[in-house]
Amino acid sequence: MIAKIVKGSNFRGVVSYILDKEKDARILVCDGLFAENKETTAGSFEAQARMNPKVTKPVGHIALAFSKEDEHRLTDRAMAGIALEYLKRMGITDTQILIVRHFDKEHPHVHIAFNRIANDGRTISDRNERIRSTRICKELTRKYGLYFADGKEQVKRHRLKEPDKTKYGLYSILKSEVSRCGNWNILAANLKKQGVEIRFKYKGNSDEVQGVVFTMNGYSFSGSKIDRRFSYSKINTALDNNRRNERQGIISSPHREGLPMFPSESRGSNDLYSGAMGLFMPDNADGQAEENRFEEELKRRNKKKKQRKIRF
Repeated sequence: MIAKIVKGSNFRGVVSYILDKEKDARILVCDGLFAENKETTAGSFEAQARMNPKVTKPVGHIALAFSKEDEHRLTDRAMAGIALEYLKRMGITDTQILIVRHFDKEHPHVHIAFNRIANDGRTISDRNERIRSTRICKELTRKYGLYFADGKEQVKRHRLKEPDKTKYGLYSILKSEVSRCGNWNILAANLKKQGVEIRFKYKGNSDEVQGVVFTMNGYSFSGSKIDRRFSYSKINTALDNNRRNERQGIISSPHREGLPMFPSESRGSNDLYSGAMGLFMPDNADGQAEENRFEEELKRRNKKKKQRKIRF
């Protein structure tokens, strides 16, 4: 989740953009506005802004963007609730607000128009707003278990040259496949379909596996060089966990593990605002599962078992 904040002086411009029919705009929250159409909506904003004419830029416009990974979870009610909590934490309260969802891009996103002149005529503070916004976005992303792209996923890969281009390609493939495979055989087969070969490194002349190397497009990388989570030992642990969880029936889909359950949209849009602040219950089950896995791994290490020979 990221936010882009813009201030301006033209309410009619921002309202026209946010309510553009070509963007398949859908109003999620409308508070303090006569929103019969674009003209009346902009007029409502302008009327309140005249309470404090010294402020030359009374228009507040925030775009909240979410990862495509969370698309299936982000219902209108969910996005309205997150947006309202974001505004509350930013201190943007007791003022006119318009929250609209757009569907013109691949990733879920909402646009927020708000009046920087509050209902009582005071100016809503914008002090350190970008620093505060960045922190709040991270906090809400963690709180609701939303997708958190790491540094590798933020790289503009179309600008990369070899061998880095292949390295990041391997990162994406492994990230997807390791999370859904239950053993090395299945992982190797799935990777081969995508042009990736696996080679194991052994300790001396023994059968003890020390590492794993992945080859694609003529370039080879040890797993840990691609990312620390893809060392042989960590992949082996992940595969064991996947297999154990599948047997226990805990995981039906790797992409749903530990996700908070958002409520269904059974009520009309008028309820979005009134009930939005209590929509979510962060899920602690995922944290407990991680603790259990950690304890299992400690037990495995303490037994000091020899590495088993990998069979293909």
